[in-house]
Amino acid sequence: MDGNKDESDRCYAIALRCVAAGNIEKAIRFLKKAERLYPSDKAQELLSKLTENSYDTQAPNSEESKANEEVRKRRGSIPRDASSDNQENASPDYTPEQVASVRRIKRCKDYYEVLDVKKDCSESDLKKAYRKLALQMHPDKNKAPGATEAFKAIGNAYAVLSDADKRRKYDVYGPELQQTSQYSSDYTHGGFEGDITPEELFNMFFGGGYPSGHVHRRHHTHNHRSHYYTYTYGREQQSESSFTLLLQLTPILILILLSLLSSFLVSDPVFSLQATQKYSVKKETYNLKVPYYVKKDFKTEYRGELRRIERMVEDEYISQLRSNCWRERTYKENMIWRAKNYGDAKLYQQALDIKTPSCDKIQRIYS
Repeated sequence: MDGNKDESDRCYAIALRCVAAGNIEKAIRFLKKAERLYPSDKAQELLSKLTENSYDTQAPNSEESKANEEVRKRRGSIPRDASSDNQENASPDYTPEQVASVRRIKRCKDYYEVLDVKKDCSESDLKKAYRKLALQMHPDKNKAPGATEAFKAIGNAYAVLSDADKRRKYDVYGPELQQTSQYSSDYTHGGFEGDITPEELFNMFFGGGYPSGHVHRRHHTHNHRSHYYTYTYGREQQSESSFTLLLQLTPILILILLSLLSSFLVSDPVFSLQATQKYSVKKETYNLKVPYYVKKDFKTEYRGELRRIERMVEDEYISQLRSNCWRERTYKENMIWRAKNYGDAKLYQQALDIKTPSCDKIQRIYS
């Protein structure tokens, strides 16, 4: 806020000079700007006098000198003419729409309202809402007063609501804790915070990587009610832990059992698309010329079934190509989207040049 106070003092000093020059309309404009940046009694008093036409335009010289001296002390020795000219010609580097967006988020009463989603929204809806608002409110792009706090509120809202356990607790206890907690900051509701900072969350979405191993974990400060709820949840989790562990291990145990049974009941495959020590004899399908590998006793064991086996080879080969093609296209589309999002022409061209060999092979087969 100190930066805003310096700007407010400078606007006040300019207003005084405008009054001395007889330009009351311009003085009122700079006084209103000073009030928006950092409200003060002196600016309000002068603005009131000017709007009521009760200000003596011959008196402000000493007050102007005092205001100018205060600005110089804060910002260093700045030539009077240069600083005033720059301030008068300067325009805010943020739009009214950005200011309105920041104010909307500051007025929100819960995390769902911050992200502008419904309470029964899906994970996809949360991601879409966060992606849109985070780009709008990031301090590098939004210079409106309070944008940093709004950006933190967006990140914290997504971090809590995207975690199933935290979201469940927030839905049950969040509003009540919000009313009783004395420690909630401007961007938390009821003291609920995510495990990573808003900056790290933003990097996960747009920076092309995940946070390093030194992820900052927040330490929460709650009142006695939140400690009570923490204790209650701990008791519930301990009572459910044994049953939950059993449920989690059941699929693994079933898979182990099935794999053991299959090793006794299922014979080796007829072919392999890759050469191994067991599948060392190379062959090629008649139709698509797909290379595959069989065992040394293939001719004697599968005599008369060559056509059926080659169809199986080609089906598996095309299935692998389709899977690889989907991964190649997905990667290329993600790179194109990222380049467009950042407006990076070089990255966009690199994304367009990414090859999709599996897709090309499928195209040649179908053609």
